[in-house]
Amino acid sequence: MELNARIYVAGHRGMVGAALVRRLKQAGYFNLITRSSQELDLRDQGAVEDFFSLENPEYVLLAAAKVGGILANNTYRADFLYDNLMIQSNVLRESQRRGVKKLLFLGSSCIYPKMAPQPIKEDYLLTGPLEPTNEPYAIAKIAGLKLCEAYREQYDCNFITAMPTNLYGPGDNYHPQNSHVLPALLRRFAEAQALGHPRVVVWGTGTPRREFLHVDDLADACLHLMLHYNEVAPVNIGTGRDISIQELAELVTELTGYLGETVFDFSHPDGTPRKLLDVSRLHALGWQHSIGLREGIEAVLQSEDWRRATSASSLSVVA
Repeated sequence: MELNARIYVAGHRGMVGAALVRRLKQAGYFNLITRSSQELDLRDQGAVEDFFSLENPEYVLLAAAKVGGILANNTYRADFLYDNLMIQSNVLRESQRRGVKKLLFLGSSCIYPKMAPQPIKEDYLLTGPLEPTNEPYAIAKIAGLKLCEAYREQYDCNFITAMPTNLYGPGDNYHPQNSHVLPALLRRFAEAQALGHPRVVVWGTGTPRREFLHVDDLADACLHLMLHYNEVAPVNIGTGRDISIQELAELVTELTGYLGETVFDFSHPDGTPRKLLDVSRLHALGWQHSIGLREGIEAVLQSEDWRRATSASSLSVVA
């Protein structure tokens, strides 16, 4: 992938897409193609056709998606399924038709069965039922992965797929209800500390275990795959290490300086009991993560991104 190659980063304003743009620029790539969702609705097949005809990208990194936490996934089930199916189908179709040299499709670790053996190998896909709360999003991502495989088999397209674990870092969503677990906890504990609340409520039992990867590590792994991987099999991207939600809450309590009580609300669903990716395939390709969880959270709490998200005007009362 030459430094002057025309590279389309779909979803460049999102958390993952922005990290990809940062990493590519850092590596010396300068001919990047981007469009905001206001400029290009990837759900619109005609608009996507016109865009590819105009820009003719040589490489595509498909990070555009409709994303959210458990509540959002479970509330807007039709939207998550439809929007993601349309986005990826249109981009993959035009990439095949226009002869894109290589495409990376970013899926999600939620594609794996809820009760998959741990750590989760790529081969466990479609071996059991999905987690019900985010099934529509997972089904869309599975469809995207299989569409990449089908285009590769039928048209010899160099479409590769990667499945990231839970992400955090610059550009994260800190919405009190619609964010993922780590940013949600950071927001709740920071608010409680700032507003002097005596307790913070954490959804679920605290027993589920999760793996967390800094988004800049993900971007580095994606570039590594674009340069060194050309096979049909999906590749898990993660750290190979997990932590319980209770342990995570304790870490967030420490790093935010919160002095109150933490209460676990058992009436809310836990989701998958454990979700740890087997990253041996990625390690065999010569890549490992470099940002530890404590280090990564500390960087988040010192960032301008975080200060904007938790400014006095954005704080809300913690229940």
